[in-house]
Amino acid sequence: MRIVLYRIARFIVRQRHCRVAAMLCMLCFNVFLPSAKAQDTVRNLGQVEVSSQRAPSTLRTAVPTQVTDAQKIEEQGMLQLSDAVRQMAGVTLKDYGGVGGMKTVSVRGLGSQFSTLVVDGVAVDNSQNGHVDLGRYLVGNAAYVSLSSGQEQQRLLSARAYAAGNVISLESAEPQFFMAEKTNLKVGMELGSFNMMSPSALWEQKWNKRLKSSLWVNWLKSDGDYPFTLYYTDDRSGQTSQEMRRHSAMGMLTADGSLFYRIGDGNTLTTKVHYMRGHHQLPGPVHLYLQAVSKQNTQEEVAFAQTRWRVEKEKWGMQLLGKLQGTYDMFEDSAAYTLTRYQRNDYRQGEGYLSGSGEWRATGWLTFNGAVDGSLSRLRSNLKQRNDVRRSTMQAVAAMTLHHQGFELQGHLLATAIADHIADLDTVPLYRRMSPYVSAMYTFNGGATTVRWFYKETYRAPNFSELYFFTLPRDLRPECARQHNIGITHTGQHFSATLDAYYNRVRDKIIAIPTQNMFLWSMENIGKANIAGMNATTDLQLSPITLHLTYSYQRAVDRSDPNSKTYGHQIAYTPRHTGGATLRWENPWVNLGTSAMVVGSRYYRMQNTPDALMPPYCDLGISADRAFDLRWGTLKVQVHVLNLLDMQYEIVRAYPMMGRNYRLKLVYEF
Repeated sequence: MRIVLYRIARFIVRQRHCRVAAMLCMLCFNVFLPSAKAQDTVRNLGQVEVSSQRAPSTLRTAVPTQVTDAQKIEEQGMLQLSDAVRQMAGVTLKDYGGVGGMKTVSVRGLGSQFSTLVVDGVAVDNSQNGHVDLGRYLVGNAAYVSLSSGQEQQRLLSARAYAAGNVISLESAEPQFFMAEKTNLKVGMELGSFNMMSPSALWEQKWNKRLKSSLWVNWLKSDGDYPFTLYYTDDRSGQTSQEMRRHSAMGMLTADGSLFYRIGDGNTLTTKVHYMRGHHQLPGPVHLYLQAVSKQNTQEEVAFAQTRWRVEKEKWGMQLLGKLQGTYDMFEDSAAYTLTRYQRNDYRQGEGYLSGSGEWRATGWLTFNGAVDGSLSRLRSNLKQRNDVRRSTMQAVAAMTLHHQGFELQGHLLATAIADHIADLDTVPLYRRMSPYVSAMYTFNGGATTVRWFYKETYRAPNFSELYFFTLPRDLRPECARQHNIGITHTGQHFSATLDAYYNRVRDKIIAIPTQNMFLWSMENIGKANIAGMNATTDLQLSPITLHLTYSYQRAVDRSDPNSKTYGHQIAYTPRHTGGATLRWENPWVNLGTSAMVVGSRYYRMQNTPDALMPPYCDLGISADRAFDLRWGTLKVQVHVLNLLDMQYEIVRAYPMMGRNYRLKLVYEF
């Protein structure tokens, strides 16, 4: 009887609008059940785990930070990491269409290479092309996804995290157990239009008081052949036809295993093993009257193991990180027919990474931080020249924080040294840089209002593709970005809001210039860009209704050459105005939600001519979900309608997005 009542209480606890009643129920169970029968004996039921992982603060922080937690991920049916960041303020997403299309982000006008992805505290590195495809990472077992513009505001950061211009953090969920439970199981199935299917399974185990583990497995596949409208003129005023997207199927297997070991109070050891294997068909571009027939395919395989040992005490803290990663990428074009195109390219990349960081609270108002990172990357390929490239990177940072009552001042200095080793080059490219950062914030009005400011210099070294593959080798300087931000946040009883204005200057931007043909390129440091913008967010909570709004304005112009035709023009694919909204109504019957993302007009060429203008669009979705309490668990049912208005739009020119489509998700937890 007791077990049945506890399962009922556990279900009520998981319903956000009934948590107070649930705690009263559990108190009644513990008080009255032992006296229900005189012959019952007193038993120790064990402790209830009420701890949870701490997501970064979005209000009392010196840098703009946005968070999508596990609850929002589940409510909105987010599948890929790109789904979790696409509606965040200041984000410009490049999406090549479909579930399997490549997805990269630009934050505040800075290129995707300036954004670092951090998984469970360890940064993901890609020395080959510098950016990470967010479509290759899933959020089905995430505790939260956060985006920090400029600098993460967490204790014990690695030097690589200090070096990032923007940080996207993906934190895996740590198992939580109710009462004396030792095992949690969850299985799910998501079905969608165009033969999309995504089964998943999660096994969480509590081995003893100190050791817990989780294993999450997901298989995602889609045929990807969806209808779209083919426009015969650039201004979309002429004749059209209904076509079907072809050659865009994909399949991806993801497995995550984690161990969580609590050595003592504030002393934890976490180990994670990740494996991903996928294959993607690459659809060709759509140009006016023609949909190109593509026979291009890619295969990807990623495996890494990482460990994080973290100690947090009142006066000091330390963290050690270690990671080994192997990556395989294959590109194949079976339609290759000229000498200037490769039929098959194979790339194998390996990385070893170590990081140590420490913190010392010298007084109640002064804290010192430091971190040292070292990594070695190696990229091998089947190319005839420069097919074995190695890069060694050393980074060290010294930081200091002054805090008194509501005022806080932070600063750090980062030193970076990068050396490349290539067998067929006489010289070794070497990059060295010192990068400063300073921020200040003041919290007043009883802690409800915070004003903040920061300045940061960020740079990125040229990646292997820019230096060695399909290019004429040159001495390239790293791109340098100077980031400025000033903002204010406020929180009230039922709402919170943020407003930030920023200004970024990018110097020595790397530009690709074709030489005697379109296959051989020369890379030049001739680019400059000025980016000014504003981000605003608002959260309103009037139970049972919640509302989240975002708005971004961005003016990103080319300042490379005053005599150029593109001087003063908006950078390609950067809209001036974007906005988003999510609305949710929770009730005892069926929870309802809607989300909208509005993107203004933008240009797909650096020269902002009328024929290069891409029209604005609005992507509207609706959802409904309900949880059913069964005898041995909980069944959750979710229905989503995406692109409800069936808008025909493109994010990347000539790659049409999906129209109206549907998804059904079933999750059984026991």
